[in-house]
Amino acid sequence: MEEQRPLIILSGRAHERLTESICDYLQIPIGKVRLSNFSDGENACQIDENVRGADLFVVQPTCPPVNDNLMELLILMDACRRSSASRVTAVIPYFGYARQDRKDRPRVPITAKLVCDLITSAGASRVLAVDLHAAQIQGFTNIPVDHLFAAPVLVEELKRLELPNLVMVSPDAGGVERARAFAKRLGAGLAIIDKRRTGPNQTEVMNIIGDVEGHTCVVVDDIIDTAGTLVKAAESLQERGATRILAAAVHPVLSGPAVGRLEQSCLEQVIVTDTIPLRANALACVKVRQLSVAELLGEAILRIHEAKSVSSLFV
Repeated sequence: MEEQRPLIILSGRAHERLTESICDYLQIPIGKVRLSNFSDGENACQIDENVRGADLFVVQPTCPPVNDNLMELLILMDACRRSSASRVTAVIPYFGYARQDRKDRPRVPITAKLVCDLITSAGASRVLAVDLHAAQIQGFTNIPVDHLFAAPVLVEELKRLELPNLVMVSPDAGGVERARAFAKRLGAGLAIIDKRRTGPNQTEVMNIIGDVEGHTCVVVDDIIDTAGTLVKAAESLQERGATRILAAAVHPVLSGPAVGRLEQSCLEQVIVTDTIPLRANALACVKVRQLSVAELLGEAILRIHEAKSVSSLFV
């Protein structure tokens, strides 16, 4: 019988705390690697243990600073490949550049495809990601992609809160499927916000489809970036008679004025996951509550390592 390859998990510097939590769940130590920068800013990497023939998982969300973290991920995977690892899996809890997934205007790149090509060229044998902004990104590469969803983590928290007269709200037409899945699991109603984008990071709420008057509304999305869409959605729900308004999202990018907008908004609470580490101002915001996806990722890593089905985690 063939001996199982050793499981080793390496961490980039983007989110070491998440990697530690994953390793705690799996009851294994984090792999030894030294990451540093030359004086001109170039990344340097040195793996400090034998990884020959190992099943390697490199954990690195490509969150801000996006380009630095992406480059470090590529360098780490190249080091793993050149150290004769049996297999290298890129564990990317937050996949940056995912919003640039098509040519929606003339003469623009499809950057999500470019990033997938870079990851493959760097030596990845497969990718493990959480809540890709566009599901078709799985088809941008010829290596396997395990696409996990953080919905079970968020749904469990919403159940615990026991919110009355609950309505799940999609902030746009593209998020209807996600909101419907939440509503089905929670036995809640469904509403949709019809919005029109007037420019980059700028939206104008047009109409609300569904009954929200007298209800507790939870706006469900995958990413909170500048929070402009979310805050305008909350304002519209309040104008339509919603009694309580919360938000649930997977990736707390929270760039620019996001935290200030959330603090001044009518949102009661914003529930997010730790696919991205919260910045200091977000940690200090009493409205933001962060849940962990470490167990979800840890279980997926274990099943991939043991060649077991991961499909039960895709819900």
